[in-house]
Amino acid sequence: MHKEVMHFLRYSAVTDVGRHRSNNEDCYLCSPTQGLWLVADGMGGHAAGEVASAITRDTIFQSTQQGVPLADAVQAAHEAIIKSAERGIGGEGMGSTVVAATSRAQQYHIAWVGDSRAYLWAPSSQTLTQLTRDHSYVQMLVDSGAIDKQDMANHPERNIITQCLGSQDLKKVKVDSITGTWQKDEMLVLCSDGLTDTVSDEKIRDLLSMTNTPQAATRALVDAALQSGGRDNITVVTLCAPTQLQQWISSTGAAVAEAFRQFR
Repeated sequence: MHKEVMHFLRYSAVTDVGRHRSNNEDCYLCSPTQGLWLVADGMGGHAAGEVASAITRDTIFQSTQQGVPLADAVQAAHEAIIKSAERGIGGEGMGSTVVAATSRAQQYHIAWVGDSRAYLWAPSSQTLTQLTRDHSYVQMLVDSGAIDKQDMANHPERNIITQCLGSQDLKKVKVDSITGTWQKDEMLVLCSDGLTDTVSDEKIRDLLSMTNTPQAATRALVDAALQSGGRDNITVVTLCAPTQLQQWISSTGAAVAEAFRQFR
């Protein structure tokens, strides 16, 4: 079960069911016209996890389309999953993690809940930076000094997350976010934990250093997770920094739209 999408050389997305699962509870969204990309990792078992991640994807897309800020759109997805479960859609206790990114002219904005991650790859300095901070039990242990960061990958409770969209005991989730300014040739990598549970940051960096397109990057990362066992569903979205021309078109288009709105 494999699905891949590509659009020129600016972004790419790959999702794979993995080697041990019968269904794919991950999903992604690539909407360049809206400037929105995301990865959602559902949980709750067959006919529940995939429902939760699909609700997450669709709610964030529809909300941002209506002008809702990204973090608020993620919060709306949390509420939508709970309401759907109450109506018997999906399954009780279903939930989803999410990492979502918007790109406008020279800036990107990322919001997340759970342990799906965003990385920034800077080929000029060969630097890989994790932009998100997991909402997980092992991250809490690292923050408290109980364990070292390098111990996270092999900790027996590494898959326990502290919050997710759809948690019945949370009226609201804590949506974390970060904003950055694009630098030339940078790439954002959004992924589910099917990648990061089996492929180290060092390996991700090495693979990215050997690729020069988003398509090659996504394929290399997913293949590495599969070769490392593919224990979970794997989803990777890569998004390149806009060129100066694309930035100009984006900013000019926004200015024209605003002028038209005021004229009307």
